[in-house]
Amino acid sequence: MRSSRSMPRIIYAGDRDVAVWVLEFILESGLRPLALLVPSVGKATHAEKLISLCNYLDERFILRGTQFREHSGLELLSSLESDYIVCVHFPYVVPRTVLQIPKIGVLNLHPAFLPYNRGWHTPTWAILEGLPYGATLHFMTEELDAGEIIHQKQIDILPEDTADTLYQRVKLLELEVFREAWPSLLAGCPHRVPQDLTQGTFHKKQDLFKPELQEIKLDEMVRAGDLIRRLRALTTNSINEAAYIVVNNRRYRIQIRIIPENA
Repeated sequence: MRSSRSMPRIIYAGDRDVAVWVLEFILESGLRPLALLVPSVGKATHAEKLISLCNYLDERFILRGTQFREHSGLELLSSLESDYIVCVHFPYVVPRTVLQIPKIGVLNLHPAFLPYNRGWHTPTWAILEGLPYGATLHFMTEELDAGEIIHQKQIDILPEDTADTLYQRVKLLELEVFREAWPSLLAGCPHRVPQDLTQGTFHKKQDLFKPELQEIKLDEMVRAGDLIRRLRALTTNSINEAAYIVVNNRRYRIQIRIIPENA
Protein backbone atom coordinates (compact mmCIF):
# COMPACT_ATOMS: atom_id res chain seq x y z
CA MET A 1 0.00 0.00 0.00
CA ARG A 2 1.32 3.42 -0.95
CA SER A 3 1.84 6.31 1.44
CA SER A 4 -1.25 8.47 1.98
CA ARG A 5 0.82 11.50 0.92
CA SER A 6 1.87 10.09 -2.47
CA MET A 7 -0.21 9.94 -5.60
CA PRO A 8 -0.05 7.13 -8.16
CA ARG A 9 1.74 7.74 -11.42
CA ILE A 10 -0.65 7.09 -14.30
CA ILE A 11 -0.69 7.03 -18.08
CA TYR A 12 -4.07 7.70 -19.64
CA ALA A 13 -5.45 6.12 -22.83
CA GLY A 14 -8.91 6.68 -24.26
CA ASP A 15 -11.50 8.11 -26.59
CA ARG A 16 -15.20 9.06 -26.65
CA ASP A 17 -17.07 11.31 -24.27
CA VAL A 18 -16.82 8.95 -21.30
CA ALA A 19 -13.03 9.08 -21.58
CA VAL A 20 -13.26 12.87 -21.36
CA TRP A 21 -15.46 12.65 -18.24
CA VAL A 22 -13.08 10.24 -16.49
CA LEU A 23 -10.03 12.34 -17.36
CA GLU A 24 -11.74 15.46 -16.05
CA PHE A 25 -12.44 13.63 -12.79
CA ILE A 26 -8.81 12.51 -12.50
CA LEU A 27 -7.54 16.04 -13.11
CA GLU A 28 -10.03 17.49 -10.60
CA SER A 29 -8.63 15.07 -8.01
CA GLY A 30 -5.26 16.75 -8.40
CA LEU A 31 -3.53 14.04 -10.41
CA ARG A 32 -1.97 14.72 -13.79
CA PRO A 33 -1.29 11.82 -16.18
CA LEU A 34 2.33 11.47 -17.24
CA ALA A 35 1.42 10.68 -20.85
CA LEU A 36 -1.65 10.47 -23.06
CA LEU A 37 -2.55 7.80 -25.63
CA VAL A 38 -5.24 8.64 -28.20
CA PRO A 39 -6.47 7.07 -31.44
CA SER A 40 -5.15 8.19 -34.80
CA VAL A 41 -6.81 10.96 -36.77
CA GLY A 42 -9.87 9.55 -38.52
CA LYS A 43 -10.44 6.88 -35.89
CA ALA A 44 -10.81 9.19 -32.90
CA THR A 45 -13.93 11.06 -31.81
CA HIS A 46 -12.61 12.94 -28.74
CA ALA A 47 -8.82 12.90 -29.09
CA GLU A 48 -8.49 16.66 -29.44
CA LYS A 49 -10.56 17.28 -26.32
CA LEU A 50 -8.42 14.85 -24.35
CA ILE A 51 -5.28 16.53 -25.65
CA SER A 52 -6.62 19.96 -24.66
CA LEU A 53 -7.23 18.71 -21.12
CA CYS A 54 -3.59 17.59 -20.99
CA ASN A 55 -2.21 20.88 -22.35
CA TYR A 56 0.57 20.72 -19.74
CA LEU A 57 2.13 17.77 -21.59
CA ASP A 58 4.95 18.19 -24.07
CA GLU A 59 4.00 16.83 -27.51
CA ARG A 60 6.41 13.88 -27.16
CA PHE A 61 4.28 12.55 -24.28
CA ILE A 62 1.19 12.33 -26.51
CA LEU A 63 1.15 9.09 -28.51
CA ARG A 64 -1.32 8.72 -31.36
CA GLY A 65 -2.65 5.56 -32.95
CA THR A 66 -0.37 2.56 -32.55
CA GLN A 67 2.71 4.58 -31.57
CA PHE A 68 2.34 3.16 -28.05
CA ARG A 69 3.18 -0.30 -29.43
CA GLU A 70 6.22 0.80 -31.42
CA HIS A 71 9.78 0.70 -30.10
CA SER A 72 10.05 4.43 -29.36
CA GLY A 73 6.63 4.44 -27.69
CA LEU A 74 7.50 1.47 -25.52
CA GLU A 75 10.74 3.14 -24.46
CA LEU A 76 8.92 6.32 -23.51
CA LEU A 77 6.19 4.53 -21.54
CA SER A 78 8.75 2.36 -19.73
CA SER A 79 10.78 5.42 -18.71
CA LEU A 80 7.82 6.98 -16.89
CA GLU A 81 7.77 4.39 -14.09
CA SER A 82 3.98 4.39 -13.94
CA ASP A 83 1.76 2.59 -11.46
CA TYR A 84 -1.23 2.33 -13.83
CA ILE A 85 -2.19 2.72 -17.43
CA VAL A 86 -5.89 3.65 -17.41
CA CYS A 87 -7.82 2.75 -20.58
CA VAL A 88 -11.29 4.14 -21.23
CA HIS A 89 -12.82 3.06 -24.56
CA PHE A 90 -9.33 2.89 -26.05
CA PRO A 91 -9.89 1.16 -29.41
CA TYR A 92 -6.67 -0.85 -29.68
CA VAL A 93 -5.45 -4.23 -28.51
CA VAL A 94 -2.87 -3.69 -25.77
CA PRO A 95 -0.02 -6.23 -26.17
CA ARG A 96 1.93 -7.94 -23.41
CA THR A 97 4.86 -5.58 -23.92
CA VAL A 98 2.62 -2.73 -22.75
CA LEU A 99 0.70 -4.70 -20.13
CA GLN A 100 3.99 -5.37 -18.33
CA ILE A 101 5.00 -1.70 -18.08
CA PRO A 102 3.01 -0.29 -15.10
CA LYS A 103 3.89 -1.48 -11.62
CA ILE A 104 0.32 -2.30 -10.57
CA GLY A 105 -1.38 -2.91 -13.90
CA VAL A 106 -3.29 -1.75 -16.94
CA LEU A 107 -6.92 -0.92 -16.14
CA ASN A 108 -9.88 -1.00 -18.51
CA LEU A 109 -13.32 0.54 -18.08
CA HIS A 110 -15.78 -1.66 -19.97
CA PRO A 111 -19.50 -1.08 -20.67
CA ALA A 112 -20.70 -4.49 -19.49
CA PHE A 113 -21.30 -6.49 -16.33
CA LEU A 114 -18.40 -8.90 -16.71
CA PRO A 115 -18.04 -11.77 -17.35
CA TYR A 116 -21.17 -11.18 -19.45
CA ASN A 117 -20.74 -9.32 -22.73
CA ARG A 118 -17.00 -9.44 -23.11
CA GLY A 119 -15.97 -7.99 -26.44
CA TRP A 120 -17.91 -5.73 -28.79
CA HIS A 121 -21.35 -4.08 -29.10
CA THR A 122 -22.29 -4.87 -25.54
CA PRO A 123 -25.67 -3.04 -25.38
CA THR A 124 -26.91 -4.93 -28.44
CA TRP A 125 -26.10 -8.34 -27.00
CA ALA A 126 -27.42 -7.41 -23.56
CA ILE A 127 -30.83 -6.70 -25.09
CA LEU A 128 -30.80 -9.73 -27.39
CA GLU A 129 -29.67 -12.24 -24.79
CA GLY A 130 -31.33 -10.78 -21.69
CA LEU A 131 -28.24 -11.23 -19.54
CA PRO A 132 -27.06 -8.95 -16.69
CA TYR A 133 -25.72 -5.63 -17.90
CA GLY A 134 -23.71 -2.83 -16.35
CA ALA A 135 -20.21 -1.34 -16.14
CA THR A 136 -16.95 -2.89 -14.96
CA LEU A 137 -13.48 -1.60 -14.10
CA HIS A 138 -11.01 -4.46 -14.44
CA PHE A 139 -7.37 -5.31 -14.92
CA MET A 140 -6.46 -5.86 -18.54
CA THR A 141 -4.92 -9.13 -19.71
CA GLU A 142 -3.94 -10.49 -23.12
CA GLU A 143 -7.34 -12.21 -23.28
CA LEU A 144 -9.97 -9.58 -24.08
CA ASP A 145 -11.99 -8.31 -21.09
CA ALA A 146 -10.92 -11.31 -19.00
CA GLY A 147 -8.88 -9.74 -16.20
CA GLU A 148 -9.64 -9.46 -12.50
CA ILE A 149 -12.55 -7.20 -11.57
CA ILE A 150 -11.87 -4.12 -9.46
CA HIS A 151 -15.41 -2.73 -9.25
CA GLN A 152 -18.69 -3.12 -11.15
CA LYS A 153 -22.36 -2.15 -10.99
CA GLN A 154 -25.49 -3.35 -12.77
CA ILE A 155 -28.04 -1.34 -14.70
CA ASP A 156 -31.62 -2.29 -15.54
CA ILE A 157 -32.52 -2.71 -19.20
CA LEU A 158 -35.76 -0.76 -19.61
CA PRO A 159 -38.60 -1.83 -21.96
CA GLU A 160 -38.04 1.34 -23.99
CA ASP A 161 -34.28 0.88 -24.29
CA THR A 162 -32.62 0.50 -27.65
CA ALA A 163 -28.94 -0.33 -27.88
CA ASP A 164 -28.26 3.38 -28.36
CA THR A 165 -30.23 4.61 -25.31
CA LEU A 166 -28.79 1.82 -23.16
CA TYR A 167 -25.28 2.78 -24.24
CA GLN A 168 -25.87 6.43 -23.34
CA ARG A 169 -27.02 5.37 -19.86
CA VAL A 170 -24.24 2.85 -19.24
CA LYS A 171 -21.56 5.47 -20.00
CA LEU A 172 -22.79 7.47 -17.00
CA LEU A 173 -22.60 4.29 -14.93
CA GLU A 174 -19.01 3.73 -16.11
CA LEU A 175 -18.05 7.13 -14.71
CA GLU A 176 -19.78 6.24 -11.44
CA VAL A 177 -17.93 2.92 -11.23
CA PHE A 178 -14.59 4.64 -11.80
CA ARG A 179 -15.28 7.34 -9.21
CA GLU A 180 -16.22 4.73 -6.61
CA ALA A 181 -13.07 2.69 -7.32
CA TRP A 182 -10.80 5.75 -7.25
CA PRO A 183 -9.93 5.68 -3.51
CA SER A 184 -8.61 2.12 -3.82
CA LEU A 185 -6.58 3.09 -6.89
CA LEU A 186 -5.09 6.06 -5.03
CA ALA A 187 -4.16 3.78 -2.15
CA GLY A 188 -2.47 1.35 -4.53
CA CYS A 189 -4.59 -1.59 -3.38
CA PRO A 190 -7.50 -2.07 -5.81
CA HIS A 191 -9.74 -5.10 -5.35
CA ARG A 192 -8.95 -8.14 -7.49
CA VAL A 193 -11.84 -10.55 -8.10
CA PRO A 194 -11.16 -13.26 -10.70
CA GLN A 195 -13.78 -13.70 -13.40
CA ASP A 196 -15.54 -17.01 -13.95
CA LEU A 197 -15.36 -17.05 -17.73
CA THR A 198 -17.36 -20.29 -17.90
CA GLN A 199 -20.39 -18.22 -16.88
CA GLY A 200 -19.80 -15.32 -19.27
CA THR A 201 -20.40 -14.46 -22.91
CA PHE A 202 -18.16 -13.06 -25.63
CA HIS A 203 -18.87 -11.49 -29.02
CA LYS A 204 -16.56 -10.43 -31.82
CA LYS A 205 -16.99 -7.13 -33.65
CA GLN A 206 -18.16 -8.86 -36.84
CA ASP A 207 -20.87 -10.86 -35.05
CA LEU A 208 -23.20 -7.86 -35.27
CA PHE A 209 -23.06 -7.82 -39.07
CA LYS A 210 -24.10 -11.38 -39.77
CA PRO A 211 -27.06 -11.50 -42.23
CA GLU A 212 -28.93 -13.97 -40.04
CA LEU A 213 -29.02 -11.30 -37.33
CA GLN A 214 -29.55 -8.14 -39.36
CA GLU A 215 -31.84 -9.32 -42.17
CA ILE A 216 -35.56 -9.56 -41.46
CA LYS A 217 -37.23 -11.77 -44.05
CA LEU A 218 -40.67 -10.45 -44.92
CA ASP A 219 -42.20 -13.94 -45.20
CA GLU A 220 -40.70 -15.14 -41.91
CA MET A 221 -43.07 -16.12 -39.08
CA VAL A 222 -41.82 -14.57 -35.84
CA ARG A 223 -43.23 -13.62 -32.43
CA ALA A 224 -43.89 -9.91 -32.05
CA GLY A 225 -41.82 -9.74 -28.86
CA ASP A 226 -38.82 -11.37 -30.51
CA LEU A 227 -39.00 -9.01 -33.48
CA ILE A 228 -39.25 -5.89 -31.32
CA ARG A 229 -36.34 -7.04 -29.14
CA ARG A 230 -34.25 -7.57 -32.26
CA LEU A 231 -35.09 -4.12 -33.63
CA ARG A 232 -34.28 -2.53 -30.27
CA ALA A 233 -30.95 -4.35 -30.10
CA LEU A 234 -29.99 -3.22 -33.61
CA THR A 235 -30.97 0.42 -33.14
CA THR A 236 -27.60 1.99 -32.45
CA ASN A 237 -26.05 5.33 -33.41
CA SER A 238 -25.01 3.82 -36.76
CA ILE A 239 -27.52 3.06 -39.51
CA ASN A 240 -25.14 0.39 -40.86
CA GLU A 241 -25.73 -1.64 -37.70
CA ALA A 242 -29.53 -1.59 -38.04
CA ALA A 243 -31.80 -4.44 -39.07
CA TYR A 244 -32.92 -4.40 -42.69
CA ILE A 245 -35.42 -5.81 -45.15
CA VAL A 246 -34.74 -6.48 -48.83
CA VAL A 247 -37.22 -5.31 -51.46
CA ASN A 248 -36.42 -5.53 -55.19
CA ASN A 249 -32.76 -6.29 -54.35
CA ARG A 250 -32.45 -3.11 -52.29
CA ARG A 251 -31.85 -2.96 -48.53
CA TYR A 252 -34.03 -0.79 -46.30
CA ARG A 253 -32.69 -0.18 -42.80
CA ILE A 254 -35.00 -0.08 -39.78
CA GLN A 255 -34.47 1.79 -36.52
CA ILE A 256 -37.10 2.19 -33.82
CA ARG A 257 -37.97 4.50 -30.96
CA ILE A 258 -40.12 3.36 -28.03
CA ILE A 259 -41.81 6.00 -25.89
CA PRO A 260 -43.48 5.17 -22.55
CA GLU A 261 -47.06 6.43 -22.46
CA ASN A 262 -47.53 9.57 -20.30
CA ALA A 263 -43.76 9.85 -19.88
